[in-house]
Amino acid sequence: MNREELLQKIKNLNIWKKRDQRAPHKPLLILYALGQLQAKQRMHLPYSEVKIPLKELLMEFGPSRSSYHPEHPFVRLTGDGIWELSEDIDKRSFTDKYLLSTNIMGGFRQDVYNLFDNDPTLLQDAAQFLLNEHFPDTIHEDILRAVGLEFETQLKRRRDPKFREKILQAYGYSCAVCGFNVRLGHNLVGVEAAHIKWHQAGGPDIESNGIALCSMHHKLFDRGVFTFSDHNELLVATQAHGTNGFEEWLMKFHGQKLRGPIHPAYQPSEDFLGWHVREVFRGPARYQAGDIN
Repeated sequence: MNREELLQKIKNLNIWKKRDQRAPHKPLLILYALGQLQAKQRMHLPYSEVKIPLKELLMEFGPSRSSYHPEHPFVRLTGDGIWELSEDIDKRSFTDKYLLSTNIMGGFRQDVYNLFDNDPTLLQDAAQFLLNEHFPDTIHEDILRAVGLEFETQLKRRRDPKFREKILQAYGYSCAVCGFNVRLGHNLVGVEAAHIKWHQAGGPDIESNGIALCSMHHKLFDRGVFTFSDHNELLVATQAHGTNGFEEWLMKFHGQKLRGPIHPAYQPSEDFLGWHVREVFRGPARYQAGDIN
């Protein structure tokens, strides 16, 4: 295997698919393993050591679910030609308990490890590809810190270059949540075009899939700290909390309608909002006056 073949295998990961649900399990496992490789030069990792940090990554950067299964990518990544286990396991019938009780280890195959070891730039290129393919750029640095990788991210945008201007114009060049619209001379600063359904999940570059948000609210939106109801009301996640800035940036807008676009045709699509609620929002939402128990 050479460098290009490895990157192609990473590009062609067999990701679980069901409609438009997110499944970042394998990308997060690979990023975690790359972090371990960069920090400790470890090729194989005991599942007992991987289970908790990988579960935390799934909880932090994956969709909100009633349960999380780090054992699934740990075993099933073997089918993608870059990962191996210390013993053969039937991918149709295995349990978390079995992996722990038998001290199963997993990690990159020897030929993959050798490629990373001989080419210092390959690790960064592989990690950058996974970030660009599976997560919005607003949370790349958060993920790198969480997995222990250290390098500067490089954005490779494939989106419509006119998307930003269309969205900013649709919202009067102001944040749809707080109204922030500071300019330096003639240049708008700190207001961005946010996708509701992520570009990485197939979200299109159209007005009904975009909202103008300041940099702070864009980051909070992509992390699932808040979402919008199908009535365009801002809803803050129950898990969100804080002291300084929590009231000013979030709770003062909880239950309030976002500032609408200049034309009804640009209103956020209920389908895209529904995707954000299911796949990004760290719900449930906090109580607000008028809620029915």
